[in-house]
Amino acid sequence: MTASPKRLLALSAAAALATGAFVGISVPAQAHPDACTGDHSSHEHEHEDFCFSHEQIDEMDDSGAELGTGETASSENLKLVRNVPKVAQFSASNSFSTDLAFKDGYAYQGNYNGVTIYDVRTPTDPKVVSVIECPGAQNDVTIAGNTLVLSIDSSRSDDSCSSAFQTAEKESSWEGLRLYDISNPRAPRLLTTVETDCGSHTNTLVPDPANKRSLIYVSSYGPNPTFPGCQPPHDKISIVEIPDASPAAARVVAEPVLFPDGGATLVPANPSIPFDAGSRATDGCHDITAYPAKGIAAGACMGQGVLIDISDPVAPKVIDSVTDPNFHFWHSATFDDEAQTVVFTDELGGGGGPTCNPSIGPKRGANGIYRVVRTPAGPKLEFASYYKIPRVQHNTENCVAHNGSIIPLAGRDVMVQSWYQGGISVMDFTDPENPRELAWFDRGPLPVPDGGRAPIGGTWSAYWYNGHIFSSDIQLGLDVLKLDERSITAQLRPSPSTLNVQSQVPVARKR
Repeated sequence: MTASPKRLLALSAAAALATGAFVGISVPAQAHPDACTGDHSSHEHEHEDFCFSHEQIDEMDDSGAELGTGETASSENLKLVRNVPKVAQFSASNSFSTDLAFKDGYAYQGNYNGVTIYDVRTPTDPKVVSVIECPGAQNDVTIAGNTLVLSIDSSRSDDSCSSAFQTAEKESSWEGLRLYDISNPRAPRLLTTVETDCGSHTNTLVPDPANKRSLIYVSSYGPNPTFPGCQPPHDKISIVEIPDASPAAARVVAEPVLFPDGGATLVPANPSIPFDAGSRATDGCHDITAYPAKGIAAGACMGQGVLIDISDPVAPKVIDSVTDPNFHFWHSATFDDEAQTVVFTDELGGGGGPTCNPSIGPKRGANGIYRVVRTPAGPKLEFASYYKIPRVQHNTENCVAHNGSIIPLAGRDVMVQSWYQGGISVMDFTDPENPRELAWFDRGPLPVPDGGRAPIGGTWSAYWYNGHIFSSDIQLGLDVLKLDERSITAQLRPSPSTLNVQSQVPVARKR
């Protein structure tokens, strides 16, 4: 068992927030590291997220954890080949690295204080080419043509990069999207901003070439009657149009209601079940993964997982929905190449909790794998299995299922995925009922200050691009890993020149 000074993972940044030590950003949204600070000054904290108490964490069995601080381990077929530390501007421990997108051999790494752009044309030797300094959680990234789209889910005094945190209770507060011209990745240029209801926690590209535009589905949540820009009920998404010929003219063109019945309702924690978290109510979506070529999307919408018909991209409609008593917060979704399977993730504990241990077990804070079954009434989600990494993590390590991508293979369904301080796992889910791990990489726990709180860290996103795995590490920067698995390398297909993982494109397959 771990000593009590190292326990309070979900509150790791509360002291910094209370003293204003964060660099220009507000409390991050509930589904991410500082979920349980009790701060309700921004819309992200309308609903209290589940976090573990001191007593609960003391009761968790982490006796099987093996790695110490500074140690690494991996399967024989997955090796770390390069780490590039965070740039000086983002070196503070509360300047979290977030999501990744790729275009023409360049990687774009979000951060709570901006974006780092790398030249990864030589994957084993990434070079920082430019930095956008512009605070606003989470700065999740998407690339549409030569436009970089950033999600801002932090109430700001205005839409500029010099803005400060301002409570969402003020009419003048701003949050939404920032758009940059990246035609020259060494000199990104701000084009415009677009305000959206409840901000933008994540965003998803849906190309619309017939109308010479890109559409961005904006996922957000956390309404509050005291927030003028985020009123309940918030059962919708915002759709932003980016015209091909004039990206600076981007604007909201639709706000479709996905849950006219209100969506899933809150299921309280069951005190008779150890470490039970219940499940969140749906008041928006956390993340949507679109598969435009198939006319379908999968939504991870807090209290439920959904299939969405996007054949009319400005009028998406939910066509099936599932809930799961083992899921607390439906966080993200990934299709297989043929849209016959969806991997949903449960971010139990908001990304700040130690859920990778036998006390929590293999079904919570895990992946839920669903078949997409074609029926006369339309596609339906059918549960197949759970998958969770088998390695026990220390009670000081935040660990839960997080962002990943499929590896472009012929004839197989393989996914690389982040697990925060649980590291990286490569999972074969070709047989959805029997997923298995093919490879893994893990670091030991981050050092804990004497008498201090355990830091939030680990890999936020791990994606396959141009023959390597790129991992955005919250504290340690950018990792590049090489997978040497003959059964995979023999079947690989090229990565697309532009990779937005939440906007899937078909892989050329041979059956």
